[in-house]
Amino acid sequence: MSDPVFRALPLGAVRPAGWLERQLRLQANGFTGHLGDVWPDVGPNSGWLGGSGEDWERGPYYCDGLIPLAHLLDDPRLVDLALRWVGWSLESQTADGFFGPRTNDDWWPRMVMLKVLTQHHEATGDPRVVPFLERYFAHQLEHLPARPLSKWGQARGAENLLAVNWLHARTGDPSLLKLADLIISQTLDWGRFFVEFPCRTKHTAGFDHLIHVVNVAMALKEPALRYLRSGDPRHRDAVYQGMANLDRYHGQATGMFSGDEWLAGREPTQGVELCAVVEAMFSLEHLVRILGDPTWSDRLEQIAYNNLPGTISADFRARQYDQQPNQVLCSIAKRDWTANGDDSNIFGLEPNFGCCTANLHQGWPKLVASLWMATHDDGLAAIAYGPSRVSARLRGVDVRVDEETDYPFADVIRFRLHLSRPVEFPLVLRVPGWAHDAGLELNGQSIGGAVRPGFTTLRREWRDGDLLTLLLPARMQVVDRDHGAVAVRRGPLTFALAVGEDWRRLTDRADRTEEFSDWEVYPTTPWNAAIEVDRGRPERSFRVETSAIGPRPFSGTAPPIRLHARARRVPGWTIVHNSAGPIPESPVEAEGPDEDVVLLPYGCARLRVTELPYLAASVMSTGRKAHRD
Repeated sequence: MSDPVFRALPLGAVRPAGWLERQLRLQANGFTGHLGDVWPDVGPNSGWLGGSGEDWERGPYYCDGLIPLAHLLDDPRLVDLALRWVGWSLESQTADGFFGPRTNDDWWPRMVMLKVLTQHHEATGDPRVVPFLERYFAHQLEHLPARPLSKWGQARGAENLLAVNWLHARTGDPSLLKLADLIISQTLDWGRFFVEFPCRTKHTAGFDHLIHVVNVAMALKEPALRYLRSGDPRHRDAVYQGMANLDRYHGQATGMFSGDEWLAGREPTQGVELCAVVEAMFSLEHLVRILGDPTWSDRLEQIAYNNLPGTISADFRARQYDQQPNQVLCSIAKRDWTANGDDSNIFGLEPNFGCCTANLHQGWPKLVASLWMATHDDGLAAIAYGPSRVSARLRGVDVRVDEETDYPFADVIRFRLHLSRPVEFPLVLRVPGWAHDAGLELNGQSIGGAVRPGFTTLRREWRDGDLLTLLLPARMQVVDRDHGAVAVRRGPLTFALAVGEDWRRLTDRADRTEEFSDWEVYPTTPWNAAIEVDRGRPERSFRVETSAIGPRPFSGTAPPIRLHARARRVPGWTIVHNSAGPIPESPVEAEGPDEDVVLLPYGCARLRVTELPYLAASVMSTGRKAHRD
């Protein structure tokens, strides 16, 4: 069994701060803190609480986000709620090691609950967890040969493998390696799928576990887990080939790939399921841990800071099933999905299907828990960036690092060290792939000159009060998309043309409460614009405006950053099949007056146009800069 490049820190070692803590508080005061009060599937009658209600994946999914959120915020009410779920699962174990609702013997939902229990142990040290897992894994080792993984469990065996590896790291029991090999042998061969990649267009041929977008998002880490066991570089390489193929055939401008419900191609009106977003994040967190490649962190930040907030309301009380990069109307209507229903892109409690309502909770808390990891030489590594603090005992010394930043809305990250006494240890910082002019300062003095993208290790004797500053100047990027369209990025943020939003409550859906309603969202401003872009010097095309981050960091009415640009309307670009029509081929010859338009971070805009045509040079105003102050 090979070792991963980094080691995960126990839950609670990393805590949110600044805007990130406010985002988690919104989640606690919204969906996660009150879902059981308004949604029976995770209410007191859940099969995972001993009741006669839903007994499959929804209780475990909910707990998979509830547990880390409760402990990261140290919220007594949420901790007490989490303990009720954990306690029932632990007490449900039978003499033969099996556990969970008696009405459902599927291996799959138990895989999720295993992740819940390992997180609970890390946060609390509960002595019941390790023997519980030992008994359950002995049960699996005995019974999987005759009752193998099937259906969802066969597609998602990697989730089971994570808990087996977790326990093996603590006990060294060789029987766990035998179980790991058995699980791998019964799991779909995702490495082969990623390399051969037969799904190269929008899938419409019927259900297949290999093209189900949530399965694919979960499976991103599966070949890497095989690699830990086999050491075969083909398994490692399959991860990279898989991501490249997903980008090539289904990639979206945010760094995510489409899937509404099946892999759906590159058109910006195809959607991506919320479950796939949080599962892709979780997979990426493991990929950077296992492989130590900072490109996975870059991708993690893209998805976390764009797709995740962009599909949940700013108050964390309504969510979509499918989000669209070019999303100009959210309504109950027929759209060109591969398999989903007419309400899939409205915001609400459980539009289309409830899995996302149960599963969305893990996204932000697990991101926070993964911002920092440990190195094998007793150091710390900053994997992704956000306001936070990390505590660890390094070489016998208590160390805390406060990460002070408004990233990704700002370009400066300060690491303030607190130590009980001076100590030498490595501090690993990631320079994102887009940051070509990064710099480092220690206690106000520049060190090392320009820092190249990748992981940079600073090994020195650190002292209490040391201040390390990482400068990550974010330049404007214009990214080519299909049909000659462009997408606009600045650092990890993707920007989209802002569209005015009219939120209309759906009062006829009687099972909804006032606090957790269903909403259609209608545009109040034109959206069919072609922007003016200086492709050689894109920074000339946009004026950046920043403001303080408010109580709702991803609010469309008070965004922390916005871009101003010039555009012209394209009258022939209209709504088709209740979505934005096909993008006109660029460059566009558009008549009419120049207009000032605003682009918002994707995560702040619930109506938006992310892939935009650009104006032909012949219709641009000549002799002036592409933006005006």
